[in-house]
Amino acid sequence: MKKLCLFIIALITVSTSFAALPPIDSLKQTQLSSTEDRIAMLKSQVDSTQNDSVKAFLYAEIAVQYLKYDTIANKKIKLKYQNDALDYSYKALHLFSRYDDTVGMRNCFDNLAMVYHSKKVYPQAKWFILQSNTFSRAINDVPNVMKSLIKLAAIKMDIKDYSLAMGDLNEALKLSVANQDPRTESAVQLNFALLYNRMKNFKKGTIAMDRHNFIDDSLNKAELAIAARNAAADSADVKKKVPAKMVRKTDRTASSKRIASL
Repeated sequence: MKKLCLFIIALITVSTSFAALPPIDSLKQTQLSSTEDRIAMLKSQVDSTQNDSVKAFLYAEIAVQYLKYDTIANKKIKLKYQNDALDYSYKALHLFSRYDDTVGMRNCFDNLAMVYHSKKVYPQAKWFILQSNTFSRAINDVPNVMKSLIKLAAIKMDIKDYSLAMGDLNEALKLSVANQDPRTESAVQLNFALLYNRMKNFKKGTIAMDRHNFIDDSLNKAELAIAARNAAADSADVKKKVPAKMVRKTDRTASSKRIASL
C-alpha cells in the first residue's frame, strides 16, 4: 500500500512538471514571432536608407533571418521562408558585387547553396558552393575553404557522386590536421562515416564514426578542464580581494560566538 501511494505521488509530480512546461508548438510560435519582428525591423531600416552599401548588409541580415526555415513545421510558411531567403540573398549579392565585397559575396554564395541544397536543386547548390570555395581560396580563408569542401561533399553524396565527395573530404581532412583544427576534423570524420555508410562500407563507416566520437569526447573533456581551472582561479582571486581586516574581524566574531555558546 505504501509503495502504491509513493508511486501515485511520483506520477502526480511528473505530470505536474510536464504541465508546467510550455507546449512545443507555443515555443515555435514564439520563435517565429520573434523572427518576424526582427525581419520587419530590418525591412524598415532598408526603407529608411539610400546607402547601397548599408542596404547590402541589411539584405544579407534579412536573408539570415529567413534561413531559420528549418524551425518551421508548416510547409507553406517554410517554402515562403526559403524563397525569401533566396530573394534577399540575391539582392545582397548584387550590391556586394557592385562594391567588390568578397566576403559579403562569399556569404551570399553559402546562403544560396544552403537553400538550394534544402530544396534539392543540386546543380545550383553545387555551383554556388563552388563559388564560395573559389572566393575562400582567393583570400586564403582556410576555415571557409574546409567548410565549403564539407558542404560540397554533402551535395555530391546526395547525387551519388561518391568518388568526388571522397576527394573533397580528403582535402578537408588534410587541411584540418595541418591547421590543428579538431572541430573541423571531427565534422569531416562524421561526413566520412555518412559517405562510407552510403557506399555500404560499414566497417570504414564505423571507424570514421568512432574517430568522430573520440575527437568530440576529447574536446569536451578539455573544455570541462579549462572551465574547472577558470572557476578555481576566479575563486582564488575573490579570496585575494577580501581585505585582511575583514578576515580578522570575521575570525574574532566567530571566536566570540564559540565562547558565548560555551
